[in-house]
Amino acid sequence: MCRNIHTLFNFEPPATGDEVRAAAEQYVRKVSGFTKPSKANAEAFARAVDEVAHVTQHLLDALVTNASPRDRDTEAERARARAAKRFQAA
Repeated sequence: MCRNIHTLFNFEPPATGDEVRAAAEQYVRKVSGFTKPSKANAEAFARAVDEVAHVTQHLLDALVTNASPRDRDTEAERARARAAKRFQAA
């Protein structure tokens, strides 16, 4: 999985349409191997992003959990701390 795709489920506030679309675009980029498709492939690329975003939103809407929603700021701070530890100068 692409490292730039983040978990979108069970956060407060819920994932926005822009976040869902960004994750879909990252997924299509990874699968296709294109950062930016050629003009010949642009329509297929855009259609794939739209379809993946649509299905992703349906998935997020259908998922249920008993766990309390996670806080975005807390999770972001934890990620920064992991990255700092991982990439600290040796």
